[in-house]
Amino acid sequence: MRRKVVSASDAAALVKDGDTITTSGFVGIGVPDELLAAIEARFLAHGTPRNLSLFFAAGQGDGKHRGLNRLGHHGLLKKVVGGHWGLIPKVAELAVSGKIQGWNLPQGCISQLYRDAAAGKPGMLSKVGLETFVDPRNGGGAINDMSTEPQIDLMKLGGEEYLYYPAPKLTVALLRGTTADEAGNVTMEREALVIDNLAQAMAVKNAGGVVIVQVERLARGRSLQARDVQIPGILVDAVVVAKPENHMQTYKTDFSHAFTNRIRPPAGEIPAMPLGPRKIIARRCAFELPVNGVINLGIGMPEGVAAVAAEEGMLNHVTLTAEPGVVGGQPASGLDFGAAVDVDAVIPQNSQFDFYDGGGLDMACLGLAQADTLGNVNVSRFGPRLAGAGGFINISQNAKSLVFAGTFTAKGLQVRLTDGRMEVVNEGSSRKFLSDVEQVTFSGRRAARLGQPVLYVTERCVFKLSEEGLVLTEVAPGIDVDRDILDRMGFRPIMGELQEMDARLFAEGPMDLRRELLHLDLPERIALDPPHDRLFINFEKMRIRTRTEVEQVRDQVERVCGPLSERVDVIVNYDGFHLDDDIANDYAEMVADLESRFYNTVTRYSGSAFMRLKLGETLKGASHIYETRQSAQAFLDSQE
Repeated sequence: MRRKVVSASDAAALVKDGDTITTSGFVGIGVPDELLAAIEARFLAHGTPRNLSLFFAAGQGDGKHRGLNRLGHHGLLKKVVGGHWGLIPKVAELAVSGKIQGWNLPQGCISQLYRDAAAGKPGMLSKVGLETFVDPRNGGGAINDMSTEPQIDLMKLGGEEYLYYPAPKLTVALLRGTTADEAGNVTMEREALVIDNLAQAMAVKNAGGVVIVQVERLARGRSLQARDVQIPGILVDAVVVAKPENHMQTYKTDFSHAFTNRIRPPAGEIPAMPLGPRKIIARRCAFELPVNGVINLGIGMPEGVAAVAAEEGMLNHVTLTAEPGVVGGQPASGLDFGAAVDVDAVIPQNSQFDFYDGGGLDMACLGLAQADTLGNVNVSRFGPRLAGAGGFINISQNAKSLVFAGTFTAKGLQVRLTDGRMEVVNEGSSRKFLSDVEQVTFSGRRAARLGQPVLYVTERCVFKLSEEGLVLTEVAPGIDVDRDILDRMGFRPIMGELQEMDARLFAEGPMDLRRELLHLDLPERIALDPPHDRLFINFEKMRIRTRTEVEQVRDQVERVCGPLSERVDVIVNYDGFHLDDDIANDYAEMVADLESRFYNTVTRYSGSAFMRLKLGETLKGASHIYETRQSAQAFLDSQE
């Protein structure tokens, strides 16, 4: 043990001028602060190590002094390639001011490159980053003019475009675990995540480099459970026991048993959000949650969707995930982001991105900083402020459906809610909907071309993406479209058939969302009026998005009409109804089947001209589609 356990200062001396280092961590989870602090102290005292290259995936910092901010000194760093820069302003300032070379690449691609480097592979091919600022045709992720060395190549295989990401040549790994034994085996039982530690250690060790691991305690050799070891001792060169203040579980929480996922906290431990713009947005996003689906929630505004899902009793009916490897449960927020409670599994970050990139996400909800007329979104660069893309590009390009969440304006926005109506008391000074975004982190043109469903949700309105650009579809009650929306935009959106946002979004108390998304109210929606032998079907504001939901409707009609000896006349309310295009044919076949077995005359109504047109196309020749219930009922009365 004496061979591998060293002081933090001795560990820092193992890092030489010109080394290429990689570090573990996600926000404040798993960050080797003891090691980073020692390197900073050595540099400030002795001017060495100098001219380091840094290669990191997730953001590792508190936005102030901790984490990779400790390396933010001119002369210490020469070159940095990283995924998320917003939490490391000291390093970001060096890159933006041109004092170091810098590139911003997708977090998931960097994470996956650790494995390629470990296996001695030259790099990897991916479509992640195409048509964004990462694409070599759009700058190749370079942060400043001095960053001219290409980090990505554009290639064609089988007639399709790909980006080639070369594997890095790493010489030092600064990692973190919980317990190390005498052989250098490292466990992570008190860590909230495992991240990329194993792949990073392998990449550096196989390149002949030095692997240094920070832990909080030591154990006798061969006393650790083999299944608990995350970094085998054969990969570890040095172990440093950290001071408690440099080994917090997250930058917000010293230690929580719930974040180790070895206990499940009591239900309701994470409190409900107060009613305001953030909750309104989170609630509207929650309406898009796919039952039994797998979802990613981004940092910032989307974090609130988890709290809303918990409040509405939906956590058992969706699987929330976070990119560092959390599967299931309820993700934490703020400087706890990346941790989660009540989870199903915690897997390596690179494996999580494999799942994401392969199309495993049914839905993603991500932040919205800037959007333009084509539906492009920027979350990565704002003038001199470098936020970085993080996992945004991987997630946004590959999710089956996508919701962007953010306030309509920023910096100073205040609204007042009175009797379910919204009033803008003070408008934000920073506009988000611009004629052109400053940097394309998400390509709206590409998403529209590929048919990806995309919504843009704010506290006062909702847009959807079309091939022609953004379409305004929903407006909050009390909001003036011209004054509060169009006059505050840098472009004029396509004006769709406007609907009022659901009144429940703006009221105190739960929305009963579980009942709606699970279709638990179908018995109330499909009911028989015996005196008239009429079936009333109320699909108002109902959403049909899966074949399972189509079958639920069929089953309920069969329960009501199956025992009847004669056919029934039917009135169907389609006000505010939403039918996903992917299952429109299944829905039409279900309706035709029910008509052939149970229905006599069918009338339908919707106040939406668009919905009446869509029903006519979907149900192929359906007649008797009216604007109001009165008209639909009057037609049936005339047939008696």
